[in-house]
Amino acid sequence: MTRRRLVLAAAAAALPAWPALRAQAAENTERELGDWSSRPIRLLVVYPPGGVSDVMARTLAEPLAEALGQPVLLEHRPGAGGSVGLDALARAPADGHALAFSAISPITLHPLLAQGAATQRVQAVTPVVGVMRTPLLLVATPAFTGNNFNDVLRQARQRPDALRWASSGIATTGHLVLAQVRALANVAITHIPYQGGGPQLNDALAGHFELLSTNMAAQQLRYLQTGRLRALAVGAPHRLAALPQVPTLAELGFAPANRDSLFALFAPPGTPNAIVQRLNAVLQRTLALPALQERLQRSYNLPAAGSTAALAHEITMERARNEALVARDPRAFD
Repeated sequence: MTRRRLVLAAAAAALPAWPALRAQAAENTERELGDWSSRPIRLLVVYPPGGVSDVMARTLAEPLAEALGQPVLLEHRPGAGGSVGLDALARAPADGHALAFSAISPITLHPLLAQGAATQRVQAVTPVVGVMRTPLLLVATPAFTGNNFNDVLRQARQRPDALRWASSGIATTGHLVLAQVRALANVAITHIPYQGGGPQLNDALAGHFELLSTNMAAQQLRYLQTGRLRALAVGAPHRLAALPQVPTLAELGFAPANRDSLFALFAPPGTPNAIVQRLNAVLQRTLALPALQERLQRSYNLPAAGSTAALAHEITMERARNEALVARDPRAFD
C-alpha cells in the first residue's frame, strides 16, 4: 500500500546512539510480550504527514519495533479530526497487532458533535498509554491586521464572523479552544476546519485566513522567529520558554480555553487486558529512554506516559468538561 511504510530506521537520523538504545530496549523487554506478538505491528497515524504527530510517531517507531521484536508499519489514516483513523483501528482485530497514535479529542469531543455507527466505534477504542502533551499556539497570519489577542476580540465584536480561525479539524483541540473563546467572550468568529496541521500551515503563511490554532513545533517556531506568523497566545500550564513574551490563555482571562493536546496510543475495542497491560509496560519503558525524552523536549512536548487507568481517567474527565461546554452553549461549535 502506498501509505504504508516500514519505519524501522525512519527516526535514526533524529535520535542519537541507536545501537545503545537497541541494546537497552532489548534488555528491558526480553520476552516481555510472550508469544502473542508474532506479526508486524500496524501503527495508524490519524493525521496527515508533516505535522507533530507524524514526527513523533516516526520517532517512536524504531525503539518500539526493537522492544516488541517486530517491524512497525506506519500508516496514515487522516480525516474528520482523527476519527477516520480511530474508526479504522476500531475495526481491526483485537489481538495487539494494531495501534493508533491520536489526540484524545476524537474520543472526548467528536462524539458529542456527531452521531452514527462510526462514532460509537471510535468511543469504544482501548486506551493504552499517554505519549505527550503538546502546547497549543494561537497565531496571527499576514491577513490579521491586529497586534494582540485583545485586538482579536475587538475586531470580532466590530465585524461579527469576519475573522476566520483555522484549526486542524472539527472536534480537535484547536476547535475546542475557539469554541471556548467564542462562548466566554460572546463573539462571532468563523471556523475554518482543515484535515491536519500541514495543509493549514501552508495556507496560514499565504494569508488565507486571519487566525490559526496549531500545535507547538519547531517549524511553527521558525515561522514565528522570522515574523511570517505572530504568536498571540498559548494553551499551556505556563508560558513557554521558547516564547516567554507570549501569554497563556489563562493569563488573558480565558482559563477554560487554556487547553493543550494530549496524544496517546490506542488499541482496538475488546483487546484483552493482559495484552493492553503488557503493551503499556513496554511503551512506558520505551518512552522513558533518554533519547526519546530529549526528542520530546526538543520538539516542545511534555512526556505523558503513565498507566492505562490514568489515561482512561483523563479521557473521562475531559469528556465530562466537554459535555458541560456543549450543554451550556451548543452553538459554540457551529
